[in-house]
Amino acid sequence: MTTTLKLATGSIVIGVVVLLLKALAYWITGSVALFSDALESTVNVATAIAALIAIRVAARPADSNHPFGHHKAEFFSAVLEGVMIIVAALVILNEAFHAFATPRALDAPIEGLMINLGATAINGFWAWLLISRGRRHKSPALVADGRHLFTDVLTSFGVAIGILLAYATGLWLLDPLMAVVVALNILWSGSKVVKESLSGLMDEAVPGPELDQIREIIATEAGGATQAHDLRTRHAGSITFIDFHLVVPGETSVFEAHEICDRVEARLRAELGEAQITIHVEPEHKLKSTGIFIVD
Repeated sequence: MTTTLKLATGSIVIGVVVLLLKALAYWITGSVALFSDALESTVNVATAIAALIAIRVAARPADSNHPFGHHKAEFFSAVLEGVMIIVAALVILNEAFHAFATPRALDAPIEGLMINLGATAINGFWAWLLISRGRRHKSPALVADGRHLFTDVLTSFGVAIGILLAYATGLWLLDPLMAVVVALNILWSGSKVVKESLSGLMDEAVPGPELDQIREIIATEAGGATQAHDLRTRHAGSITFIDFHLVVPGETSVFEAHEICDRVEARLRAELGEAQITIHVEPEHKLKSTGIFIVD
């Protein structure tokens, strides 16, 4: 089992543990704010399962029906997670509306908060692990899951502060008010996850710094060529796709052109990790006025 699959499986286990703890905190207090926190953990479990399925699909090798592989499956998981976050936020807003109409004092607020904060500490550690390892392994599903968990950590602290203020002042309307704040926060988080995932599905180019790195590698490693142009890039899961045209002098042999391409591809993979690279070799009359000019 790969590291990515292990982390995705671990997210399900962690999600269930945190959900049970937060559900217990809600059960002993009756807090709408803690209910909102528990509901978000329900989403965490569902999306962790979706992420695991997506990662397993993305790991499948290319076949006759999917010659470019299954890497985009992870983006679908991230979109699903964003949509489920938004749905959870709407449910929380509905519960908060009813709580505003009939506010009441909470049962055992301190005990409930202690349980909830314990669950939050677990979430905080796991969110950091998912984001750091997800970036290392270029897994958008893991990074999206980690960002969602980190948002959950921040909102859990906000919930704790709101309940403590309600307990200290006797203003129990602060409980549903905090639930509304949580809902609005996760609405923002969900919309951001959906936007980033749709960018991947729409084959958005790699970020500026990475694109500059690719251009620099081509310019320095393609010695013997004249120019590279029509560079196209995109990400799909952990794979970076790179496509460009390489202009070589007319006297360059097929063997020499192949050696240049091999050198460029080796350096790109060494710097970027897993990549699918397509290089179209062209004669010098295909030179364009703009492009990447090779450093001799």
